[in-house]
Amino acid sequence: MDLLQELEWRGLINQATDMEGLRQLLNEGKVTLYCGFDPTADSLHIGSLLPILTLRRFQLAGHRPIALVGGATGLIGDPSGKKSERTLNPKETVQQWSNRIKEQLARFLDFDAKENPAKIANNYDWIGSLDVITFLRDVGKNFGLNYMLAKESVQSRIETGISFTEFSYMILQAFDFLKLYQTENCRLQIGGSDQWGNITAGLELIRKTEGEAKAFGLTIPLVTKADGTKFGKTESGTIWLDKEKTSPYEFYQFWINTDDRDVIKYLKYFTFLSKDEIEELERKLQEAPEQRAAQKALAEEMTKLVHGEDALKQAIRISEALFSGSVSELSAEEIEQGFKDVPSFEYEGEEVPLVELLVMAKIVPSKRQAREDIANGAIYVNGKRVQDINAIIAKENRIEGRFTVIRRGKKKYYLIRYK
Repeated sequence: MDLLQELEWRGLINQATDMEGLRQLLNEGKVTLYCGFDPTADSLHIGSLLPILTLRRFQLAGHRPIALVGGATGLIGDPSGKKSERTLNPKETVQQWSNRIKEQLARFLDFDAKENPAKIANNYDWIGSLDVITFLRDVGKNFGLNYMLAKESVQSRIETGISFTEFSYMILQAFDFLKLYQTENCRLQIGGSDQWGNITAGLELIRKTEGEAKAFGLTIPLVTKADGTKFGKTESGTIWLDKEKTSPYEFYQFWINTDDRDVIKYLKYFTFLSKDEIEELERKLQEAPEQRAAQKALAEEMTKLVHGEDALKQAIRISEALFSGSVSELSAEEIEQGFKDVPSFEYEGEEVPLVELLVMAKIVPSKRQAREDIANGAIYVNGKRVQDINAIIAKENRIEGRFTVIRRGKKKYYLIRYK
């Protein structure tokens, strides 16, 4: 398969402005392409992974990707896919977020390749110094109002309201494409399907400015889940690429809990496993879905890709310990990851009777219930069943002096933290 055939097989092409023209361009030699990432937070989330990894696929096929950080457009706000105006963030905040996003993009693209090194750019470099008269005369003059109003990103907001600020966003993104076309010979812009209007606006500006230019647009599907819930969201919130915001264990758990109906699609979308490998995992899914071989492969590939081999091993170790109940084998750092979302209680004293601790931490409603649960074998301390109603929780019951893990019944975990 050539690159476009592989992208089609993986389901990664939503729309293209001229598929045959693009195929011919890619076959002629190395092509420079770009995708933009606006800094709307201090980290990218997994919704950004699909365009990032598509850039990587182009680079592996011999082409040159530019990851464009929207230091300027991030100050404006893209109306695409949004029902209301974005909150405008301070310039200093957007600059800090831009720097963080640059660091994250460097994990996925090779900036030191000899033949086709990737490049990071920031559109603040050319938009930040652009005065309003030059912008209106040289750029805005190329866009008719009817053309802009016809764009889906604008039409969807007409009834609820759209400011001139967000209305002008597509012109700024179009200017990005023109600038990269002129300075980097960038011939292709890729983005999510909600970016189609912005991408085609860029092509229109290039055509009006440069004549019959060879430039193309390609969009990637927005990722959906079979159960109708939003991809990249869990009960505890967004799945981020920053390990401080979403731990490697949480990241691993997100992927391993993928629905059977979605897992093959995600293997094609996100991993670099071959067609043969994915088809073998599909066969295993059909024949023995209870083994979850496809989910395990997806979780391992994605955690290793985003967080590295060591983080993957740690995530698997935490998962296995929680499954078996042998939490005493985990380090304090691993306890922190694995029990991030369980109820916790902070205790300042020295040793304490287990009965009292269960009541103080609100694990049970009364001492009578605590004694009953202990006697019945329903209470576990650091993975070990305790049936002595006079048991004392002492320093030796603290993992690295920081935590004691208490389990009530089969699945209800509680974390005791020590100052």
